[in-house]
Amino acid sequence: MSVRNLSRLDRLLDGLERAMEAVAGSPEASRPSPAATLADAALSDADRRHAAGLMRINHVGEVCAQALYVGQAALARTEETRQHLMHAAREETDHLAWCAERLAQLDSRPSLLNPVWYAGSYAIGVAAAAVGDPISLGFVVETERQVEAHLADHLERLPPQDERSRAILAQMQTDEVRHAEAAQARGGVDLPWPLPGLMHAASSVMKAVAYRV
Repeated sequence: MSVRNLSRLDRLLDGLERAMEAVAGSPEASRPSPAATLADAALSDADRRHAAGLMRINHVGEVCAQALYVGQAALARTEETRQHLMHAAREETDHLAWCAERLAQLDSRPSLLNPVWYAGSYAIGVAAAAVGDPISLGFVVETERQVEAHLADHLERLPPQDERSRAILAQMQTDEVRHAEAAQARGGVDLPWPLPGLMHAASSVMKAVAYRV
């Protein structure tokens, strides 16, 4: 069975389709939601708003992940790196779909700034890839490590009875650890100072805004 090599136009159109799906569409997960078999607990209005704010942050994080991976794949130096990035992006699509579904169950909505988050993250992904695959993969490692840490924080901050959101975030955390390990195994290098700190600062701003907007 032959494998079709995508042209630059094919990749551009595929990237545009992914962007529209991430920002305004309803992506389909390839795996069932970890919350699918769990009962939805009764939440107070305050707890529901708080859970929704946290899940909106995580939905934004998955929008950004899609943009980062697609941007990095666009300028990957090797086909192996591109395929690795796109495989990770497909798994992140599951996270995006799960978070979107949970937001709807919490009677809430995604961030109104998703187009801005996507555009900025795509530009960062392209910039990282332009330096070369080792730095690009190192960017994946650092990003996933920081995401793992903020998921751990959210697992602590969720209302205790919100088992559905907790199950989703726990599976996401497991996947992010695996993505970081895979990127490092493929040659990802540690990012030079001050990039990790700048990434953390930008993430903090995004989380503060996305919780409400």
